[in-house]
Amino acid sequence: MASSQLWGILALLHCITVAIFVPVLVPRVSGERSRTSTRAYPHNSRQLPTFIFRSGGVKQLTPTKNISSLLDNLLKGYDHKLRPSFGGEPTTVEIDIEVRSMSRISEMDMTYSMDCYFRQSWVDERLAFSDLEEAFTLSVSVLEKLWKPDTFIYNGKQSYVHLITTPNKFIRLYQNGRILYSSRLTINANCPMNLRDFPMDTQHCPLKLGSFSYTTRDVVYRWNKDRQVVIAPDLMLSQFDLIAAPSGDENTTRRAGEFSTLLASFYLQRHMGNFLIQVYGPCMLLVVLSWVSFWLNREATSDRISLGITTVLTMTFLGLEARTDLPKVSYITALDLFVWISYGFIFATIIEFAFVHVFTKVGSGEVYLSHSSSEADSEEDPDEEFDPEPIACTVMAIGPQEDGEGHASSVCPAHPSAGPNGVRKVSSRSSEGQVSPMHIWAPASPAPLSLSLRLRRLCGCVCGRGSKGSLASAKSQHHSRQRHLRRAEERAARRPASSKLDQINSVSNIDEISRVLFPFAFVCINLLYWYTFLSHTEWSQDGF
Repeated sequence: MASSQLWGILALLHCITVAIFVPVLVPRVSGERSRTSTRAYPHNSRQLPTFIFRSGGVKQLTPTKNISSLLDNLLKGYDHKLRPSFGGEPTTVEIDIEVRSMSRISEMDMTYSMDCYFRQSWVDERLAFSDLEEAFTLSVSVLEKLWKPDTFIYNGKQSYVHLITTPNKFIRLYQNGRILYSSRLTINANCPMNLRDFPMDTQHCPLKLGSFSYTTRDVVYRWNKDRQVVIAPDLMLSQFDLIAAPSGDENTTRRAGEFSTLLASFYLQRHMGNFLIQVYGPCMLLVVLSWVSFWLNREATSDRISLGITTVLTMTFLGLEARTDLPKVSYITALDLFVWISYGFIFATIIEFAFVHVFTKVGSGEVYLSHSSSEADSEEDPDEEFDPEPIACTVMAIGPQEDGEGHASSVCPAHPSAGPNGVRKVSSRSSEGQVSPMHIWAPASPAPLSLSLRLRRLCGCVCGRGSKGSLASAKSQHHSRQRHLRRAEERAARRPASSKLDQINSVSNIDEISRVLFPFAFVCINLLYWYTFLSHTEWSQDGF
């Protein structure tokens, strides 16, 4: 009991001592520590301002707390359902576009696509402030609390705002209440095209903007005076050159009233390199290739017809291939016209050979003889009638038969009445029983035979009486023909080279004229074609 009282008294004394001495000692210790800290780290005690680097300069940042309170004050009682200056003057919306890229310019769908920065600016007096001297950027979430113009694209198709990684939008508020609203869009729009000059055409693709619900009494659209339609300097297209982008404005009347609209046109000039390589060049080469038939022998009927048909079929394939990427328009394009011109020249070469074959073809064969040489031979050998169509005969004497006489077999070239090989076989008798074949070959010529020669051939080949007399007769005819050919060759060698022979198989006059006429006409038509389409343009700097 006494010990417990003693411990209570000691605890009470300890508490009294602490209460007296601690308030005196603690301020001294803390003061010594603060003095020691100030001497060791003097920079920690300074009140440093916050800075930001912007455009190479150094500006002091506005505290975030002030901006937040400013926005709260501006949006207090703000109704985003009403336009600025409601009931007064119409709100003016200024627009400018910066085109970053263009793609998918399709002639089949007659559409085009472009990626751009679409900027809208208007003044809302309800958001004017004087606490800050500069504009500041707001979050995208603030857009839901502000009034925005309901701008849409009249000729748009499936346009959209980029959302990766966040919605590509931003809004900036200026001191006088001006709002700059910018977004990144991909615009797909209709582009009515006139393809009469294709592929040397210049297309203008329009872009029409305006308000969907506000008439001119509420909202008026204007292009930004400093920048209207800006084209990125690194913009490149595969098949076109963007040569101009004029802009303008107009009022469009709809059922609800008159609406303010903005217009822009993108003038696109087509590149011709691809079409020169794939269409124009091959067409020209095919036309030139068809002219080779003018230098071919007119007796080479199969060669000339084959060449003509091959070039016509190739030309048809090129014409069909050139229109695979084009819409099925009802009018003819410049490319179609050139293909048809080339097709007409190739077809004309085949018609030309038909005229050559009908009007100038007299004879055929390997031997070319003149009329004068034939007449001279007939004067030198009046008793010997020359058969213009030498024959190739095989005459054979066959052994004795039952009546004691042999047969002589003869294989002779026949006339059109002969078999499919152009020969027929006849026989005559011989008094000896030996077979003595003899082959007689001579060049052939389809010149018409006289009646006497036809009768002699008929009697010699069909009604021959065999024996050695018929063989001797065949030999004599063969030798006479050989002598005749040798004399003709000698006379042709002695005649001067400068003299012109009126040959049966001479070069056709139509071929000689066509060698000059066809190239000259093709060059003239090409000059007229290229001058007409290259000098024609639909766009001028004066008009929109």
